[in-house]
Parts: sequence; structure tokens; C-alpha cells
Amino acid sequence: MSSGTAPPRGDPEEVVVIPNRLLKKFARKLPGLALKLKQAGMPETPEEFVKKTIISAFYMTTGIGLFLFGIFAKLNINLSMIFFISLFLFFIFFGYFLKVPEAKISKKEREISREIVFAGRFLIIELESGITLYNAMINITANFPIIGKYFKEITDRIDLGTAVGESINETVQTTANADFGKILIQIQNVLKTGADMSSSLNSVLEQIVRDQTIEVKGYGKKLNPLAMFYMVIAVILPSLGIIGLLVLSSFLSITFDLTILIAIALLLGFIQFMFVAIIKSSRPAVDI
Repeated sequence: MSSGTAPPRGDPEEVVVIPNRLLKKFARKLPGLALKLKQAGMPETPEEFVKKTIISAFYMTTGIGLFLFGIFAKLNINLSMIFFISLFLFFIFFGYFLKVPEAKISKKEREISREIVFAGRFLIIELESGITLYNAMINITANFPIIGKYFKEITDRIDLGTAVGESINETVQTTANADFGKILIQIQNVLKTGADMSSSLNSVLEQIVRDQTIEVKGYGKKLNPLAMFYMVIAVILPSLGIIGLLVLSSFLSITFDLTILIAIALLLGFIQFMFVAIIKSSRPAVDI
């Protein structure tokens, strides 16, 4: 019976071996990666994230490469092209997966923006009612699922013995929303100076509401040309284009088989989807 160690099985990260020196060197070329991972709520270290990204890109590229190999072999296409296509796809997937923290940060930022005005007003009402800041943060945790997670982190650190200002500062460093950071910084300043917290928070909240109102008005102005562009590109031109193709085919005796019609339908569907995605992504994440 051999005494050697059996090769690792089942864990993709153990099958693909990447030198730690290479991972650390690449992670250092992304100086803001550690902060982005914290803001995105991802527990990985920069080196672990880079390794995971490389492995994910490798397996995606391998799967598509094997698929292309079967097609190219069947159609007698030069198989050496697969190497260059796979290399190109690897860098595409690698760059895409590197953007995952930024996508999660953007999602968190939009989620916080939807709650920040109501949570801020709730906090002011609690403080004006004579409730302590600690208990007010606990009440926010129970009533607001998104912002409540950040306040729960603050209260948990306070329960472990961390000073209130220091605990708030840690959350300021990792928050994904600038407006929420302003509220936390204002709380810090009030704790240091002893000023009235309710009035201080109210002034910050009013500024946030003004900014969100301006953002909504800007979205309204942007929506009008988008709607007109959508009507022209996604509705009028396809309708007139298909009618023109049918008329032209009757004069030139051109027949459109089912494959061409399905391809046209898929293209139109893709255009419709892109317009809906653009309009949805440009909508400000506010509720005022």
C-alpha cells in the first residue's frame, strides 16, 4: 500500500494550483480591492478573491472551449483557432468576474438609498422621544432590513466593549453608500462636540432629500428622449423594416425560411430587453 498522499478531489480550488506569490503580486496591483471586498460584504481576502476569479474564468473558458471543439471538429474548421478564442474568452471572463465586488457594492448602495430617508427620520423621532442612541439603533435594526444590518454591526461591537465612536467609524469605512456615511459621520461629530443630535441629523437628512429630488427630476428629463428613442428603434423601425422585407421579397422572389424569421424575432427581443435594462438601470434608487 502506497504511503503517498492522494491527490485532492472534489474541490476546484485545489485542482487548479496557483502560486501564492503570483496571487499576492497580482492582488497588490489592485490596491482598492481589499476595501471593495469589505464594502461588498465578501469575506475573502484579495488573494483568495483573485484565485477564485482565475479559477472561475478558467472553468468557464474550458467549458466553452470544449463546446467549440465539438462544433469545429464537425464542421472541419481549423482547431488551432480554439486556442486564440479561448485565450480571448479567458481575459473577458476574468475581467468580468473582477467586477463582481463593484456590482455588489452598487446593489447595496441602491438598497440603502431606498431606506435612508425613512430610517433617518425614524432615528430622529426616536431621539426626540428621549430614547438613547444605542436603543434607537437597536430599533432601526428591527424595522429596516438593509440599513439595520449596519446598525446591528455597530451595536454588536459596542456590546463587545468597543467605544461608540470607534464602532461607528468602522462602519463608515465599509459602508457602500455616501449618504449613509454622512449620517454616521454626523453622529460621530455630535458625540464629540455634544451638540443636539436631532437638529444635526435633520439638516443632513434635508440635504439628502434635496439631492434625491434633483436625481429624480434628472431621471424624468432623461426618460423622455429614452422613450422616444425606444419608440423609433424598437417599435417603428422593426415594424416598417419587416413590412419592407416582405414587399421586397415578393418582387425579388426571395423566400424567408423559419430560421431567418426566428433570428429576426430573437434580434428584436434582444433589442427590447436592452432598452428595458437601460431604462431600469438608469432609474434612481430612491423612495421619497
